[in-house]
Amino acid sequence: MCRLLGYLGEPILLDAILYKPEHSLIVQSYEPREMTSGVLNADGFGLGWYHPHLDTDPFTYKNVQPIWSDVNLPSISRYVESGCAIGYVRSATSGQAVDLSNCQPFQNDRLLFVHNGFVKNFRQTLYRPIRDRLSDTIYQSINGTTDSEHIFGLFVNELTAANMTLEAALQNTLKTVAELANFHQVEFSANIIISDGHQLVASRFAAQKTPPSLYWLRDDLNFPNSVIIASEPLFAGNWHECPVQSIISTGVERDIEIYPIL
Repeated sequence: MCRLLGYLGEPILLDAILYKPEHSLIVQSYEPREMTSGVLNADGFGLGWYHPHLDTDPFTYKNVQPIWSDVNLPSISRYVESGCAIGYVRSATSGQAVDLSNCQPFQNDRLLFVHNGFVKNFRQTLYRPIRDRLSDTIYQSINGTTDSEHIFGLFVNELTAANMTLEAALQNTLKTVAELANFHQVEFSANIIISDGHQLVASRFAAQKTPPSLYWLRDDLNFPNSVIIASEPLFAGNWHECPVQSIISTGVERDIEIYPIL
């Protein structure tokens, strides 16, 4: 299991959400409170963010080292400012390589994607069925071996094939993977955060098991006019647990919309 973080709101320096909270993503990498599989997130990390003023593709920073051992990140996070950012710390599924090709966030043009969860025995179960549903362009764009990147590929395939909203494409993607998981009788979980720089769209979802933890917070005194989505609360505040089998979405007005995955 991994730990996820998404921020949408007023531009802030990244260290405000990475380092300063008492239960920050850094702390969650070595002392998570609500992980149900594993005890550390030491198999790398990744960050993605959007320019606070220019309409450009997002930026990413990844490392296969534990996030607490990256000597560059404290300085980078005190320099980079953004109004939309996502991140994760990784606990690699057994058998998956710890290398940059498997390091999130995954990117496609303006989109950034992080995933906490797994498909059990992915290479022997859903690897081929998912790839068979991808266009040749999306198929060729997959560089790594993780279930996470293949789920992202399926999401991009849905989004581009029918010009859907992010929410609709994510719902269709999760339903497709759940149907495949049910057919092959394998466990599958997918806490996901996706952004295009203007929205955060997340899911808390699983088939044949309980989904990992996921919370949201809006308009905290320290983060006004902002929404934070996180695997675990970063600090004491009015955090709300995301309902299971649901999608949560927020946009430029910071309104929270929650949709059941039907």
